[in-house]
Amino acid sequence: MAAYEKAHPIGTRARLAMALLLYTGQRRGDVVRMGWQHVHGNRITVQQSKTGAKLDIKIHKALADALAHTERTNMTFLVTEHGAPFTAAGFGNLFREWCDKAGLTGRSAHGLRKAAARRVAEAGRSTKQIQAVTGHSTLQEVDRYTRAADQARLADEAIDAMPDRSDREQNFPNRKRRLDKTARKVLK
Repeated sequence: MAAYEKAHPIGTRARLAMALLLYTGQRRGDVVRMGWQHVHGNRITVQQSKTGAKLDIKIHKALADALAHTERTNMTFLVTEHGAPFTAAGFGNLFREWCDKAGLTGRSAHGLRKAAARRVAEAGRSTKQIQAVTGHSTLQEVDRYTRAADQARLADEAIDAMPDRSDREQNFPNRKRRLDKTARKVLK
Protein backbone atom coordinates (compact mmCIF):
# COMPACT_ATOMS: atom_id res chain seq x y z
CA MET A 1 0.00 0.00 0.00
CA ALA A 2 2.97 2.28 0.50
CA ALA A 3 3.72 2.08 -3.23
CA TYR A 4 0.13 3.04 -4.03
CA GLU A 5 0.23 5.96 -1.58
CA LYS A 6 3.53 7.15 -3.05
CA ALA A 7 2.13 7.06 -6.59
CA HIS A 8 -1.16 8.69 -5.59
CA PRO A 9 -0.77 11.50 -3.02
CA ILE A 10 -3.52 12.95 -0.84
CA GLY A 11 -5.86 15.07 -2.93
CA THR A 12 -6.08 12.69 -5.89
CA ARG A 13 -9.12 10.61 -6.81
CA ALA A 14 -6.94 7.52 -6.66
CA ARG A 15 -5.92 8.16 -3.06
CA LEU A 16 -9.49 8.97 -2.01
CA ALA A 17 -10.65 5.74 -3.65
CA MET A 18 -8.09 3.71 -1.72
CA ALA A 19 -9.03 5.40 1.56
CA LEU A 20 -12.76 4.80 1.02
CA LEU A 21 -12.22 1.14 0.17
CA LEU A 22 -9.69 0.37 2.89
CA TYR A 23 -11.13 2.37 5.76
CA THR A 24 -14.80 1.51 5.24
CA GLY A 25 -14.34 -2.11 4.11
CA GLN A 26 -17.12 -1.71 1.55
CA ARG A 27 -17.65 -3.13 -1.92
CA ARG A 28 -16.77 -0.97 -4.92
CA GLY A 29 -20.47 -0.67 -5.82
CA ASP A 30 -21.17 0.92 -2.44
CA VAL A 31 -18.07 3.12 -2.41
CA VAL A 32 -19.03 4.76 -5.73
CA ARG A 33 -22.41 5.77 -4.23
CA MET A 34 -20.90 7.41 -1.12
CA GLY A 35 -21.03 11.17 -0.81
CA TRP A 36 -21.09 13.99 1.73
CA GLN A 37 -24.74 13.25 2.48
CA HIS A 38 -23.52 10.01 4.11
CA VAL A 39 -21.12 11.79 6.49
CA HIS A 40 -22.48 12.72 9.91
CA GLY A 41 -19.82 14.15 12.19
CA ASN A 42 -17.05 11.56 12.41
CA ARG A 43 -19.20 8.76 10.98
CA ILE A 44 -20.20 7.55 7.53
CA THR A 45 -23.39 5.64 6.85
CA VAL A 46 -24.03 3.26 4.00
CA GLN A 47 -26.82 0.95 2.98
CA GLN A 48 -25.21 -1.88 1.09
CA SER A 49 -26.65 -2.55 -2.33
CA LYS A 50 -25.92 -6.30 -2.19
CA THR A 51 -27.26 -7.18 1.26
CA GLY A 52 -29.34 -4.15 2.19
CA ALA A 53 -27.40 -3.93 5.46
CA LYS A 54 -27.39 -0.45 7.00
CA LEU A 55 -23.99 0.36 8.45
CA ASP A 56 -22.76 3.26 10.56
CA ILE A 57 -18.96 3.33 10.51
CA LYS A 58 -16.54 5.59 12.36
CA ILE A 59 -14.34 7.56 9.97
CA HIS A 60 -10.70 6.51 10.34
CA LYS A 61 -8.11 9.30 10.57
CA ALA A 62 -6.60 8.38 7.18
CA LEU A 63 -10.04 8.57 5.55
CA ALA A 64 -10.72 11.89 7.29
CA ASP A 65 -7.46 13.24 5.82
CA ALA A 66 -8.47 12.14 2.33
CA LEU A 67 -11.98 13.58 2.72
CA ALA A 68 -10.54 16.91 3.91
CA HIS A 69 -9.07 17.29 0.41
CA THR A 70 -12.33 16.38 -1.35
CA GLU A 71 -14.65 18.93 -2.93
CA ARG A 72 -18.23 19.17 -1.75
CA THR A 73 -19.66 19.97 -5.18
CA ASN A 74 -20.74 16.49 -6.29
CA MET A 75 -23.31 14.01 -5.01
CA THR A 76 -20.64 11.32 -4.79
CA PHE A 77 -17.06 11.53 -3.56
CA LEU A 78 -15.72 9.76 -6.63
CA VAL A 79 -16.63 11.11 -10.05
CA THR A 80 -15.37 10.47 -13.56
CA GLU A 81 -13.31 13.04 -15.47
CA HIS A 82 -16.64 14.34 -16.80
CA GLY A 83 -18.09 14.85 -13.31
CA ALA A 84 -20.48 11.90 -13.46
CA PRO A 85 -20.76 9.18 -10.82
CA PHE A 86 -18.84 5.99 -11.56
CA THR A 87 -20.44 2.67 -12.30
CA ALA A 88 -19.03 -0.14 -10.18
CA ALA A 89 -17.43 -1.75 -13.24
CA GLY A 90 -15.97 1.51 -14.54
CA PHE A 91 -14.54 2.31 -11.13
CA GLY A 92 -13.09 -1.19 -10.81
CA ASN A 93 -11.33 -0.84 -14.16
CA LEU A 94 -9.89 2.57 -13.28
CA PHE A 95 -8.78 1.34 -9.86
CA ARG A 96 -6.81 -1.47 -11.55
CA GLU A 97 -5.16 1.16 -13.76
CA TRP A 98 -4.22 3.18 -10.68
CA CYS A 99 -2.74 0.04 -9.12
CA ASP A 100 -0.79 -0.70 -12.31
CA LYS A 101 0.58 2.86 -12.29
CA ALA A 102 1.84 2.24 -8.75
CA GLY A 103 3.55 -0.99 -9.88
CA LEU A 104 0.92 -3.18 -8.22
CA THR A 105 -0.22 -5.34 -11.10
CA GLY A 106 -3.04 -7.81 -10.61
CA ARG A 107 -4.61 -5.85 -7.74
CA SER A 108 -8.26 -4.87 -7.47
CA ALA A 109 -10.65 -2.79 -5.40
CA HIS A 110 -11.95 -5.96 -3.77
CA GLY A 111 -8.48 -6.63 -2.40
CA LEU A 112 -8.80 -3.57 -0.17
CA ARG A 113 -12.07 -4.88 1.25
CA LYS A 114 -10.20 -8.05 2.19
CA ALA A 115 -7.31 -5.97 3.53
CA ALA A 116 -9.69 -4.01 5.75
CA ALA A 117 -11.10 -7.20 7.26
CA ARG A 118 -7.62 -8.67 7.67
CA ARG A 119 -6.28 -5.54 9.39
CA VAL A 120 -9.12 -5.56 11.90
CA ALA A 121 -8.49 -9.28 12.53
CA GLU A 122 -4.76 -8.69 12.96
CA ALA A 123 -5.61 -6.05 15.56
CA GLY A 124 -7.22 -8.86 17.56
CA ARG A 125 -10.82 -7.89 16.98
CA SER A 126 -13.68 -10.40 16.82
CA THR A 127 -15.45 -11.66 13.72
CA LYS A 128 -18.56 -9.84 14.97
CA GLN A 129 -16.61 -6.56 15.00
CA ILE A 130 -15.32 -7.21 11.50
CA GLN A 131 -18.85 -8.05 10.36
CA ALA A 132 -20.06 -4.75 11.84
CA VAL A 133 -17.70 -2.92 9.48
CA THR A 134 -17.92 -5.04 6.33
CA GLY A 135 -21.61 -5.85 6.59
CA HIS A 136 -21.13 -9.50 5.66
CA SER A 137 -24.38 -11.37 6.23
CA THR A 138 -22.72 -14.43 7.77
CA LEU A 139 -19.72 -15.00 10.01
CA GLN A 140 -18.59 -17.71 7.59
CA GLU A 141 -17.97 -15.02 4.98
CA VAL A 142 -15.94 -12.98 7.46
CA ASP A 143 -13.98 -16.12 8.33
CA ARG A 144 -12.99 -16.58 4.68
CA TYR A 145 -11.41 -13.13 4.70
CA THR A 146 -9.67 -13.39 8.04
CA ARG A 147 -8.69 -17.04 8.45
CA ALA A 148 -4.95 -16.52 7.95
CA ALA A 149 -4.77 -13.49 10.24
CA ASP A 150 -6.81 -15.23 12.91
CA GLN A 151 -4.74 -18.41 12.68
CA ALA A 152 -1.43 -16.66 13.23
CA ARG A 153 -2.73 -14.47 16.06
CA LEU A 154 -4.50 -17.35 17.79
CA ALA A 155 -1.45 -19.60 17.45
CA ASP A 156 0.74 -16.88 18.98
CA GLU A 157 -1.65 -16.45 21.89
CA ALA A 158 -1.87 -20.21 22.43
CA ILE A 159 1.91 -20.70 22.45
CA ASP A 160 2.41 -17.70 24.75
CA ALA A 161 -0.16 -19.17 27.17
CA MET A 162 1.45 -22.62 27.20
CA PRO A 163 3.17 -23.29 30.55
CA ASP A 164 6.85 -24.11 30.55
CA ARG A 165 7.14 -27.53 32.15
CA SER A 166 10.52 -28.52 30.84
CA ASP A 167 11.98 -28.28 34.33
CA ARG A 168 9.35 -30.61 35.83
CA GLU A 169 8.31 -34.14 35.18
CA GLN A 170 5.30 -34.36 32.92
CA ASN A 171 3.42 -37.49 32.02
CA PHE A 172 2.54 -38.21 28.45
CA PRO A 173 -1.18 -38.70 28.06
CA ASN A 174 -2.10 -42.30 27.34
CA ARG A 175 -4.25 -43.07 24.39
CA LYS A 176 -7.61 -44.47 25.37
CA ARG A 177 -8.57 -47.80 23.91
CA ARG A 178 -11.22 -47.57 21.27
CA LEU A 179 -14.33 -49.61 21.80
CA ASP A 180 -14.65 -50.39 18.13
CA LYS A 181 -11.29 -51.51 16.77
CA THR A 182 -12.57 -51.77 13.21
CA ALA A 183 -12.23 -49.00 10.69
CA ARG A 184 -14.70 -46.17 10.99
CA LYS A 185 -17.79 -46.64 8.90
CA VAL A 186 -18.71 -44.00 6.37
CA LEU A 187 -22.35 -42.93 6.25
CA LYS A 188 -23.87 -42.82 2.80
